Amino acid sequence: MSQLPKQPTEVSVPTSADVARLAGVSRATVSYVLNNNATVRISEPTRRRVREAALQLGYVPHAAARSLRAGHSRMVLLPSGHIPAGPLHHYLFEELQAGLRRLDYTVVQYGSVGLTADEAATAWAELRPVAVVVPPGITLTPHGTAILTRSGAKAVITLGPEPVPGAHGLVMDQRRVGSSAVEHLLARGRRHIGVVMPQEPGRSPFSEPRLAGARRAAEQAGARIRPVPLRFEEESAAQVAADWERLGLDAVFAYNDEYAMLLMRALQDAGIAVPAHTAVVGADDSLIGRLLRPRLSTVRMDLAMTRPLAETIDRMVQHPGAPPVRHDLLRTVAVHRESS
Repeated sequence: MSQLPKQPTEVSVPTSADVARLAGVSRATVSYVLNNNATVRISEPTRRRVREAALQLGYVPHAAARSLRAGHSRMVLLPSGHIPAGPLHHYLFEELQAGLRRLDYTVVQYGSVGLTADEAATAWAELRPVAVVVPPGITLTPHGTAILTRSGAKAVITLGPEPVPGAHGLVMDQRRVGSSAVEHLLARGRRHIGVVMPQEPGRSPFSEPRLAGARRAAEQAGARIRPVPLRFEEESAAQVAADWERLGLDAVFAYNDEYAMLLMRALQDAGIAVPAHTAVVGADDSLIGRLLRPRLSTVRMDLAMTRPLAETIDRMVQHPGAPPVRHDLLRTVAVHRESS
């Protein structure tokens, strides 16, 4: 019978006292420096000496002990799942995580695939985060919000098309994307407009509001909107292009630039001229869309914020119990290029 390798009976774990001795300071000074406490004046050479001693010893402050002293954690939970985010969402979350780290929060991502909405909220609550930021594509219910609040979360924030009762809403209203695209097409004289509806899972939180915005813009002008189901596959795009004459469309808002490029190539292969026969508009303003021939018209999305998102969340944490607020984050503009 094979034997397991012997494990060391004891591992020497460095303590704050070890760091203090090596740096020649008190344990309190070590705590102030490594916990980024700005209320106590400590010279920069002393701070540098403490950090170098901690690095040399491999000392890491105990997050749970710090949470006990503070009465709450500094953890901000970012649930993750099958979220088909575009460039704007990637930028948003990169900036959010970097900003929260600068404010001395610990950012933790939590996989939520396979859990119901309330099961996920319960799992998040078990970690006792000080704040939870729920991205688009992950469902949060009012009951889930209550679970998180009762567990000690000082701020529960949703990033999505609509806020959730009881939670702060940082709203990225996807209807604006659809309405901007269709308003652009209407201005180009198009009246029979298709709207691509991706068939891949997880995209409905984006595609359904974009369709609603497209319909709202078309209705005001007396134009016609037709949903066009499309999988992100060449075969699916070729089938849609083969049916194009029957669909009777003179323009298409193709959900985003990727689907627009896929469909535009299939239309061209089927002999359907872009934009002479059919105008095509995407969304995201990706670089590759500008390199196509014809260059792809698109909807550019930006964040409309007066202060960094991390600072907004920090203010919510600092003022728990305040009534839920709604901030509209999304600003859209149609960019006219050759495909429309």
